Amino acid sequence: MDSPDTLPAPFRQWFEKKGWQPRPHQLGLLSRVGAGEDMLLIAPTGAGKTLAGFLPSLVSLSQRGRIPPGSGFAGIHTLYISPLKALAVDIERNLTGPVTEMALPIRIENRTGDTPQGKRQRQRVNPPDILLTTPEQLALLLANGEAERFFKDLRFVIFDELHSLVTSKRGHLLSLGLARLRRLAPDMRAIGLSATVADPMDLQRWLVGQVEGASRHAGLVKIEGGARPEISILHTETRVPWAGHRAEYAMGEVYEALKRHRTTLLFVNTRSQAERLFQALWTINDDNLPIALHHGSLDVGQRRKVEAAMAENRLRAVVATSTLDLGIDWGDVDLVIHVGAPKGASRLAQRIGRANHRMDEPSRAILVPANRFEVMECQAALDANYLGAQDTPPVGRGALDVLAQHVLGMACAASFDPLELYDEITSASPYAGLDWETFERIIDFVATGGYALRVYERYARIRKTEDGLWRVSNPKVAQQYRLNIGTIIESPVLNVRLVSKNARGRLGRGGMSLGKVEEFFLEMLSPGDTFLFSGKVVRFEGIRESECLVSQGYALDPKVPSYAGGKFPLSTYLAAQVRRMLANPSGHDALPDQVRDWLALQQDLSMLPAEDELLIESFPRGNRFFMVAYAFEGRLAHQTLGMLLTRRLDRAGLRPMGFVATDYSLAIWATEDLGLAFTRERPSLEDLFDEDMLGDDLEAWLDESYLLKRTFRNCAIISGLIEPRHPGREKTGRQMTVSSDLIYDVLRSHEPDHILLRATREDAATGLLDIGRLGDMLRRIKRHITHRPLDRVSPLAVPVMLEIGREAVPGGGQDLLLAEAAEDDLLTQAMAEG
Repeated sequence: MDSPDTLPAPFRQWFEKKGWQPRPHQLGLLSRVGAGEDMLLIAPTGAGKTLAGFLPSLVSLSQRGRIPPGSGFAGIHTLYISPLKALAVDIERNLTGPVTEMALPIRIENRTGDTPQGKRQRQRVNPPDILLTTPEQLALLLANGEAERFFKDLRFVIFDELHSLVTSKRGHLLSLGLARLRRLAPDMRAIGLSATVADPMDLQRWLVGQVEGASRHAGLVKIEGGARPEISILHTETRVPWAGHRAEYAMGEVYEALKRHRTTLLFVNTRSQAERLFQALWTINDDNLPIALHHGSLDVGQRRKVEAAMAENRLRAVVATSTLDLGIDWGDVDLVIHVGAPKGASRLAQRIGRANHRMDEPSRAILVPANRFEVMECQAALDANYLGAQDTPPVGRGALDVLAQHVLGMACAASFDPLELYDEITSASPYAGLDWETFERIIDFVATGGYALRVYERYARIRKTEDGLWRVSNPKVAQQYRLNIGTIIESPVLNVRLVSKNARGRLGRGGMSLGKVEEFFLEMLSPGDTFLFSGKVVRFEGIRESECLVSQGYALDPKVPSYAGGKFPLSTYLAAQVRRMLANPSGHDALPDQVRDWLALQQDLSMLPAEDELLIESFPRGNRFFMVAYAFEGRLAHQTLGMLLTRRLDRAGLRPMGFVATDYSLAIWATEDLGLAFTRERPSLEDLFDEDMLGDDLEAWLDESYLLKRTFRNCAIISGLIEPRHPGREKTGRQMTVSSDLIYDVLRSHEPDHILLRATREDAATGLLDIGRLGDMLRRIKRHITHRPLDRVSPLAVPVMLEIGREAVPGGGQDLLLAEAAEDDLLTQAMAEG
């Protein structure tokens, strides 16, 4: 069916009335799906990707016609899965138009976490033809005893923005759901839609059932071309800061750009950045432009109002995080402004695609770097976009805590045979390599909690029947499962309480509350570490329930003052491009004068590292000695590296006092002369940066830190071992922390190889610690480390030096003045003549 003439009459007439021609990829996808293929469509924004994905379903439903009354129960015909609630709502609005205009006998409804309970119950009894939903709602539907009946007539499942779904734990849970759908509806066809992806084959395998010893994958339709985006980096006469993340210097020019365009989307990487940018724009909004804010922490009613206002063209600008960077079709958005570096080439491409959502018109975007390193990162991302380079992460191996949740969900739906369920689970691409022994341990965990917990009845969630099948132990288990389904866990904040010590060194109760800090920061600390908080240097004493206990710190310098950077670490691809840019002075002409002069000064006073070289600079400042390592491997890897290097330097007697990490570099300071020690090779830099730091040093640090305890809590919640929600009430963060800490200590002592501890370590290694990337870096720089002993701070070191002690304090005018004074001092030293 590759010719428009083969389309059913209502569709041909609808295209003609619109003055459109169906595009070849739309017809090609319709033809190949009709021939029985699962398909992946990769197309640029504005290519009619969504319509292409739904066309097989709409044609099939139009040919089926309306089901006569009295025909019996009919399950859903098409399932559409979206990563965002807003996208499901937007698709319903956009799909209803063509269906109504063609008078097709099709009922479309959405089902998200915001859907009223009454409507959800009605949908199970009287399903729509097309159901638009999210991964969590699919898991709920599959865990229902009526799942087989509900999905028996399923013909198509459409995954929108597939690249953003498959790489997280949400994607792992969704892959298991797809495996179950294939069993319930063997004739179903899967269609994946994606605009940006590094390895299409990853997604093609994900869409189809895997079989051991065979290579199976979906078909591919890939559309090249489309109008090239028009991307520019904000060029300004205003001085670009050497450090920082707010881009306050550019607010006036950003505001002028808003005034010149109809509708602008402004993207940032974190919710706090969104709040600050929104406030900064309102402060200078003398023209009273309608500007709105959209991020995941806002009330759903507020988000829907913003989305409706955007759809009706009532807004001039929206400040947003990743809640709006996928697929929303607002044709009147004519500019995207990205404030701060995008951290990934694919993320930038995705966000730019929200402007002029039409294939034949260029998307227009302005990148606003927050500091001088980000200028280079933005240039690398811009170059990558023009080259069509992508850096989406691979699908990865399926998480074990997610598997435990799914096993319990399948028991809630019906009794299961473990052999049949194992075959079904290993047909899901992320779990294709799952061995039988691990699967058996997951079953045992869901049934008993594991060896160390099997004496507690509350962990016995499934039981084996006489015929060898597994079922839920009682109906309350299924109720609890449905209340706690999903893999998204918000990062909590802990109250910071200043406590005193008695003569014996014991911590007192009570004490002044200093405020709240995100838990991820505390996870990296060990007792005794000092950090800056609320204008004070405090000593970390530990975590008691849901509070961070600190005492007065008497050190002149906080050991771990801050972690710079946003929510997303710098992608491996962009990191390599920045290293390449630094190493090639002839390419610096493309950079703004301010940045080019900065790099030229660095070359004169120190050096610029080669592409595969690790530059280590050492210099004195005040009464301290510093080393700065320019690894360009992202914030997470640098944080881990900083923790491990300070341990090694301490063993060498160099008395490290602390470190600070950014996406680009790592600074460590000590009371002993680090440069002299490296020159004398006590220790040598080759030994200091040896790969063996990922062995005993890593294990020792993990044993001391709270990171594994907090990672364990997340795994325990996802696996169902700890249940935050109960009928009519919800556990507090404090209660969950107490529960998980107790269980963690029991398992560490009595069952150190427990399956959930294994899941915890795998999580920490791939997520919070970025061990794989750090290991790759240590291998890459072997015998490529260059030490530059200096007598003062270098220009390249100024940004990371400015992060030392940087903290947002309420009423931050004084903080800003102090930061400016520190910057002036550092710049004077860095730019002084030798």
